Amino acid sequence: MAAAQATPPQPQPLAARLPDAMTRPGGADLPYGLPAVHEAQVERSLSMAAGFAVWRTPLEHQRGIITPSGLHFAVHHNGVPDIAPERHTLKLHGLVNKPLRFDLDRLMRYPMVSRVHFLECAGNSAANALSPTALDQTLGEIAGEVSCSEWTGVPLAYLLNEAGLKDSAQWVVAEGADGGSHSRSLPLKALMEHGMVALFQNGERLRPSQGYPMRLFMPGWEGNVNVKWLHRLEVVDAPAYTKDESGLYTQVLADGRIERFAFHMEVKSVITHPSGQQRLPEPHGFYEIAGLAWSGRGRIVRVDVSVDGGRTWAVAQLHGPVLDRAFTRFTLPWQWSGRKADLMSRATDEHGRTQPLRSEWKRRYAMHSFNHYNAVQAWRVQADGRVENVYA
Repeated sequence: MAAAQATPPQPQPLAARLPDAMTRPGGADLPYGLPAVHEAQVERSLSMAAGFAVWRTPLEHQRGIITPSGLHFAVHHNGVPDIAPERHTLKLHGLVNKPLRFDLDRLMRYPMVSRVHFLECAGNSAANALSPTALDQTLGEIAGEVSCSEWTGVPLAYLLNEAGLKDSAQWVVAEGADGGSHSRSLPLKALMEHGMVALFQNGERLRPSQGYPMRLFMPGWEGNVNVKWLHRLEVVDAPAYTKDESGLYTQVLADGRIERFAFHMEVKSVITHPSGQQRLPEPHGFYEIAGLAWSGRGRIVRVDVSVDGGRTWAVAQLHGPVLDRAFTRFTLPWQWSGRKADLMSRATDEHGRTQPLRSEWKRRYAMHSFNHYNAVQAWRVQADGRVENVYA
């Protein structure tokens, strides 16, 4: 009698291969949702200088156009003040017919608007402007002083019209309630058209590092004029020439002339993937080049991408919504050969303004200038897949 043969093990049905998480009860949630513990490495980077703390957005991890509030960049001239909202007020005075004072309860009763806009520090990408050699850093470390959020607040025109403007009114001095009384002079006409007293960011109240309980917001203008912890608006007939606007935020041109009150942040773009210190996992193959573009003067209408150091260019796809003075996402499919490649992006806005090369930007400004740097950013993909910052 033949011996019985053992039955070979049968493959387990796919439906029976349950993930571990399905074999046990889940954990508890939190009253305020937090990122997954597995994403703890996605955080802002910090650099310190005399009188400054700079927290940069890790743009290399951003895929949509909205920056999470907890990852939004922040620059503090004098630390973050601890302000009790019930005691905070906004004073509107100067060349007005009726000086006004607003507490939070009163401001919250006014009609509000919501707008999606980027915010960028005037000194963003300063290292690329100043360093004679390209630094080996991540995108966030190089250009992370820019973010994009939904801002909600009261149009400043409502408050100014209520106060009534005198005929000689031309400028407004905005002052923050921080330890250094950070203040900037802004033209009245522009504030009437676009200014906002922002109270909310991405659907929730402003965070302390973003100016809680209120900040001035001017879409497309350099970050420092968007005064945080706003407590005073003085209507005047001429700029105050405050400390920073007479020095730090005055741009020196190559011929020795100076640019004061150059508020707009110019058209700019960055490739977020592949970008600095990343590594492509396979030595060759298909990849998607992805990035972000923005302009302080309007909408992005075109982004060109080069994979050969600027010798040839291809038009990238823009992903909607394409908003005014906001991040615009772009992509381009790329078949990598496995050889060294220099990737670059070049954005154009609706007014025909296009990013310059670094050499072109440097010819315009003095050697020590770094504000409003918007030159083309280049990344070198080495044959082993490692990505490095280089100058175009």
